[in-house]
Amino acid sequence: MNDTRQMIADMARRAKEASRQVANLSTSIKNEVLLKIADEIINGQEMLRAANQKDLVTARDKGLSSAFIDRLTLSDKVIESMAQGIRDVAALPDPVVEVPRMWKRPNGLTVGRVRIPLGVIGMIYESRPNVTIDAAGLCLKAGNAIILKGGSDAIHSNLALASMIQGVLKKFSVPVDAVQVIPTTDRSAVTELLKREEEIDLIIPRGGEGLIRFVVEHSSIPVLKHYKGVCHVYVDKWADLEMAKEICINSKVQRPGVCNAMEGMLVHEDVAKSFLPLVGEALRQAGVEIRGCNRTCSLLPYAIAASADDWGTEFLDLILAVKVVDGMQEAMDYIATYGSNHTEAIVTRDYARAMRFLSQVDASLVLVNASTRFNDGGQLGLGAEIGISTSKLHAYGPMGLNELTTTKFIAFGDGQIRT
Repeated sequence: MNDTRQMIADMARRAKEASRQVANLSTSIKNEVLLKIADEIINGQEMLRAANQKDLVTARDKGLSSAFIDRLTLSDKVIESMAQGIRDVAALPDPVVEVPRMWKRPNGLTVGRVRIPLGVIGMIYESRPNVTIDAAGLCLKAGNAIILKGGSDAIHSNLALASMIQGVLKKFSVPVDAVQVIPTTDRSAVTELLKREEEIDLIIPRGGEGLIRFVVEHSSIPVLKHYKGVCHVYVDKWADLEMAKEICINSKVQRPGVCNAMEGMLVHEDVAKSFLPLVGEALRQAGVEIRGCNRTCSLLPYAIAASADDWGTEFLDLILAVKVVDGMQEAMDYIATYGSNHTEAIVTRDYARAMRFLSQVDASLVLVNASTRFNDGGQLGLGAEIGISTSKLHAYGPMGLNELTTTKFIAFGDGQIRT
């Protein structure tokens, strides 16, 4: 325990020192570093796969779920996506040089705000090693240092990625302590990290609800979070039903184990008789278990009657709660009760109804005629994301570069004094 405490204290101190230098790196150097990291990811695929294979063998031996193993796997597609995500971040404008606004006071004092890095980020996450790259890339571009604590099941993958990143930093004379991965599976490392309020400016947990609630409960550092992703698609009476089918299938089936997958489908009663058999058969062929209300079960003989606990559940699996609603107001009331402020979508051809849904539904992303799977930093043009926040201070939704900075006031005077 004492050894872990000392290790975390030393890592936090070094990160704090590194953050001062990273904050002042030029845009060109930051971009060169990021592009070189992307190259190293591609060139080092065999090494990454070998490290990842160790984690996968352990996960399978433990009997972990297929959804968990999917998140853990560094496939060819995931590796290419990691490299492309870093390139996308390099191509984005540098937020640190931005001056959002300046104004002049009656006394001649010119006041402004400039965007600055947050400082040191602590990132605690579970089984997705691609988060290591996304988080490191975004933090470096925004001028921050980062300490990463991945799940024990991804320890070999994360350490391999950290070694790769630090090798690039060293080549460019950037402090290697700007990106650190905690090299232990000791659970006390998380608790110790959450105590380092003197060195760490923000904690971002990314994983299951249990992990995030633990972090919030034990942290003396501000936490940016979302507890879970209970996302819905509402199929309105004015929906294009073929479009609605494709959106619902994509929202549920493409990657059911992620936080922006659809967990509840709400269908207007006027189209339920036409739509549910259409989408239900497609969902069944994709292996989805439907847990429905009474009206759903009467239209879909293969549906299972939903229990009270199914409404508002984050299944993270090929299971879907389906409810027929009397109208849009009931759908919005349902979302307000069971949603998690993550992602909500409406399928409709009626402009006024779409705008009402956008205005009245509270979520970090509200979509019209599109899959819930688009609540992702890369898909929304942020390059990559460090996580999705469903709290509103200081960010709401996917956290890209701007959300990893804050602003400070500056003022230019000519001898003014306050009277």
